[in-house]
Amino acid sequence: MHTGLKMAGYALGLAAIFGTAVGIGAAVGPDATVAEAVAGSHSADVEPAADAMTKTAMAAESELPGGLMVSQDGFTLALADRSIPAGSGAPVRFQILGPDGTPVIGYETKHDKDLHLIVVRRDFTGFQHVHPILAQDGTWSALVDLSAPGEYRVFADFTADGHDGGVTLGADLAVSGVYDPRPLPAPVATADAGDGYQVTMAGQLVAGQNAELTLDINKDGAAVTDLQPYLAAYGHLVALRAGDLAYLHVHPAGEPGDGVTPAGPGITFYATAPSAGDYRLYLNFQHNGVVRTAEFTLPATLGAPATTVAPVEPETDGHGH
Repeated sequence: MHTGLKMAGYALGLAAIFGTAVGIGAAVGPDATVAEAVAGSHSADVEPAADAMTKTAMAAESELPGGLMVSQDGFTLALADRSIPAGSGAPVRFQILGPDGTPVIGYETKHDKDLHLIVVRRDFTGFQHVHPILAQDGTWSALVDLSAPGEYRVFADFTADGHDGGVTLGADLAVSGVYDPRPLPAPVATADAGDGYQVTMAGQLVAGQNAELTLDINKDGAAVTDLQPYLAAYGHLVALRAGDLAYLHVHPAGEPGDGVTPAGPGITFYATAPSAGDYRLYLNFQHNGVVRTAEFTLPATLGAPATTVAPVEPETDGHGH
């Protein structure tokens, strides 16, 4: 999670290796990375070509979007339970294991928190951005609304003390009961955030290119110009790719109190989609003391950006807006 806001560095060619990298991660289990799986048979007399393959795999791992693997850069997301009963206040507990296999207890504060936990069902419903509590033994815990059964993805976004850069790990969590997956909502430019709040998005994702997205917030038809800081920003945007839930976490341009960034109605973000396809975007913003969420489906195109989706009436099917 970087305040620099620009999630650059993803290349179009990454799309070709996603399936392979994720497959290796699943095969070797939560305590091994892609690089470790490839390097398992490495020895002093390995041919130079094999050594190059190992280096390539390690480079590919470091360039993958966040959240695709349970272990990366020596860190592992270890859920206390991989399956739990459905409930509106379900306890989710986990540890972040460091390179030495012991729980990490030292973290750098980013956007007012030491760790950001994102929970969402695999059909993109039930999105939650929460901040768990850390116990002395390195166990994080949070109460999460998991009243809808199904397969969930849990993302831990953090920066460990002494580690260069942030890490986002992902793990699956099964919630018992009958899973009734919802289809991905169609792209629209205006989303309902409840209680008269509407958010309109302008901009287009283009695979491999840095894209500018602007989200304008209004209430009862009037522009909101007094947004309140939430986690040291006027808004937070999470994007998940359809299919594998590759995780992109971006922040807006500027910050509260910098003398140039207005408190609404528009919040501008910069993000790079690693591949073409559909993405589900979740905007968190705070106004009048309440944090709200607006959700969008936005396709990433190849080549020149498509025409911005025209504003339409917001969805009314109750899919978590």
